[in-house]
Amino acid sequence: MTDPLFRDDAYLRNADANVVRITDEGGIVLDQTVFYPTGGGQPGDCGVLTWEGGRIEIATTIKGDGGEIILLPGEMSRLPAVGTVVRQDLDWERRHHLMRVHTALHLLSVVVPLPVTGGSIAEDKGRLDFDMEDAPEDKQVIEDALNALIARDLVVTTQWITDAELDANPGLVKTMSVKPPRGTGQVRLVRIGTQDEQIDLQPCGGTHVRSTAEIGPVRIGKIEKKGRQNRRINLHID
Repeated sequence: MTDPLFRDDAYLRNADANVVRITDEGGIVLDQTVFYPTGGGQPGDCGVLTWEGGRIEIATTIKGDGGEIILLPGEMSRLPAVGTVVRQDLDWERRHHLMRVHTALHLLSVVVPLPVTGGSIAEDKGRLDFDMEDAPEDKQVIEDALNALIARDLVVTTQWITDAELDANPGLVKTMSVKPPRGTGQVRLVRIGTQDEQIDLQPCGGTHVRSTAEIGPVRIGKIEKKGRQNRRINLHID
């Protein structure tokens, strides 16, 4: 099992680690990593691994079996041997953009309080699909409400609850298509706002900014019809 350092500190940009396995496909498994693996609509991280006498570009990161996180090189070259100590350097600018978009989408689910049927995250944009029969009359209303929440500089924190606690509070789950990550007996929640003045609380394993002001202004793009009762709202950041 790989220790996911990003889970406790999404701002950790580099770290040393030991190579514990090389997969049959040439993926690199470390004992701990700052690289987030593809999941929950958020793309896997990329960056660079270096070690004494070697360097390799990491194109993306995926989940493996048994809690492993697998770093996939951009092109096949000399790989570090098992037991090698490597330094991980994250492509921080890309990751930070993804964090801003991801947190903005959590706020979009507050402004549009309907079940979420899908979503995706990119560096400069994201989208959520909602269980919505009719398109909103004025997307500017959504954009203004979203930017007003962002400007409040709301703190973003995490906490853990048990699977049983989540089962007892099914309303915490907003997404109809993506189920909260389970398997360890605990589920990670992301809270926006303080416990006394809470704006949002939902299960999420992704990376987020520390406060909403860090997102910056956002723009609502197209609102698309994706089925009889499904509307896609696109969001853009600078």
